Amino acid sequence: MAQRYVRIQDKSGAIHYGLFQLDHSVLLLSDAPWLGGQALDTAITETDYQLLAPCLPSKIVAVGRNYQAHAAELGNDVPAEPLLFFKPPSAIAADQQGIIYPPQSQRVDYEGELAIIVGQTSKHLTPDQAANAIWGYTIANDITARDLQRQDSQWTRAKGFDGFCPLGPWAVRHISPDALLQTFINEEEEPRQSSPISDMVFSPATLISYISQVMTLVPGDVILTGTPEGISPLSVGDQVRVEIEGIGSLVNQIMAPSEEYWLCLLYTSDA
Repeated sequence: MAQRYVRIQDKSGAIHYGLFQLDHSVLLLSDAPWLGGQALDTAITETDYQLLAPCLPSKIVAVGRNYQAHAAELGNDVPAEPLLFFKPPSAIAADQQGIIYPPQSQRVDYEGELAIIVGQTSKHLTPDQAANAIWGYTIANDITARDLQRQDSQWTRAKGFDGFCPLGPWAVRHISPDALLQTFINEEEEPRQSSPISDMVFSPATLISYISQVMTLVPGDVILTGTPEGISPLSVGDQVRVEIEGIGSLVNQIMAPSEEYWLCLLYTSDA
């Protein structure tokens, strides 16, 4: 089994990187693994930590319409070059964390995706150089307020709500280039999305090379590589499970806004 790299918070509130063990304990690392963190002699048992998203990047660069069938299902052409947008780090959520359905939207969709974790400072890389800049991979769900995406002239609001970028549950160094990506809703046996990641229009190395011509990527940055066809709306109470062969499963449930959320929204709208 591939080593699974995690980020956790212990009972004191301290945050650590570590290696997930078969007994679900975590062997701590001296630093983030993409920064050269080494294994320590300290382990934390399963009952003494909370699993966080596996990284906290300086930026999340996402790619739209990178699967031909997904572009077609939305009535769009495949772009001639990678179509880039940002999701803020505040959108990150962990495995098993609830995601609030924002009251501003009437349609919220899941988008299961492969996420790349960058391992080195990257600027003006060729595709061959970019392949070496990939530290590893995790699972992402590029949750999208589809009605707001269509309404706005750009995608920041539709893609940027708190919790709209679940990542996890852990990161791995390598996966098969033909690994299967699937998304399941609730207890359905048939996946809503099912596609090998090799169906991407632009490969991971091509994406990193292209992005590095625009902005400098630093270790720990995340690139979302696009979603296959099969998107559909979510409702409050739905559970979304995104699976990628060689990594595992990322699970989140859609939650109704709390009373405090509504009060805060009312206060800010009246200001």
